[in-house]
Amino acid sequence: MRALVKAEAGPGLEMQRVPVPEIGPDDVLIRIRKTGICGTDIHIWNWDEWAERTVPVPLVTGHEFAGVIVDKGRNVTDLTLGQRVSGEGHLVGKQSRASRAGRFHLDPETRGIGVNEQGAFADYLRLPAFNVVPLPDGVPDEIGAILDPLGNAVHTALSFDLVGEDVLITGAGPIGIMAGAVARHIGARHVVITDINPERLALAGKVADVVPVNVATTDLKSVTERLGMKEGFDVGLEMSGSQAAFDQMVEALVMGGRIAMLGIPPGKSPVDWSRIVFKAITIKGVYGREIFETWYKMIAMLENGLDVAPVITHRFSADAFEQGFAVMRSGDSGKVVLDWS
Repeated sequence: MRALVKAEAGPGLEMQRVPVPEIGPDDVLIRIRKTGICGTDIHIWNWDEWAERTVPVPLVTGHEFAGVIVDKGRNVTDLTLGQRVSGEGHLVGKQSRASRAGRFHLDPETRGIGVNEQGAFADYLRLPAFNVVPLPDGVPDEIGAILDPLGNAVHTALSFDLVGEDVLITGAGPIGIMAGAVARHIGARHVVITDINPERLALAGKVADVVPVNVATTDLKSVTERLGMKEGFDVGLEMSGSQAAFDQMVEALVMGGRIAMLGIPPGKSPVDWSRIVFKAITIKGVYGREIFETWYKMIAMLENGLDVAPVITHRFSADAFEQGFAVMRSGDSGKVVLDWS
């Protein structure tokens, strides 16, 4: 089969011919139709410090996917051949306290497909049946292929009650944009999304009913005054990994404000903790998706009118993967989807 492989330590990926994975009694074999390129895949392509210490070589990469079940192990009884599916890319252990309590997303033994284990940038993927998420007829393959990052957005947005609240999102990458769409869908009042990339801010305005703000040219306080906000934002969703954005968010929140933090600042970043304490701010770190509550929630929202399709800005055949990665690495795209059909 075709597979995009991190063949050696260094930048780039290679399309190679590798054996189709053999499945075990509790696995399924998925014929991949669509995959999404993720920021994590860019780290792996670039072979930065994180990738160098995390990713074994050689490895089939990729973890955002949709496809069809073409084979299943003898113990798999609740899935059928020909069934359209996506799936959770975090492979969890079964022995930790969190896992045994059903809080699988907190399992410390978690390994990721396409990061630690063979991934989905390939014609076929082996996946434990436990991780499979069936796709309803109303969710097309290319949306199924971006449910992983949509799940990050949903997990972050649902961290706190947003109904009737004013929400600040820092970082207009695809996940931040989708979080804005989710926040409006579930009933937030004003949703402001900030960035310094005009292309992504323009995309945010097309995808979701949000107020895009370029903080390089516009004072955020003038925006809140224009919206008639008296005290500040109730909830912040930090998606950028920017220290400056986090500091601005802290200043823009009301007393007792809440922050859900998905973005990862580089290295050790200085924080004025006195501002956190004296404003009584709650910070929640968000990792991945709640397995499987987030999946149920986001599929329900998609079936109930949530539309994130415009966040997909580019589509390429799998054989044109270099073009897809170039577009994604430029920073001027939304989601990029590869077609493996």
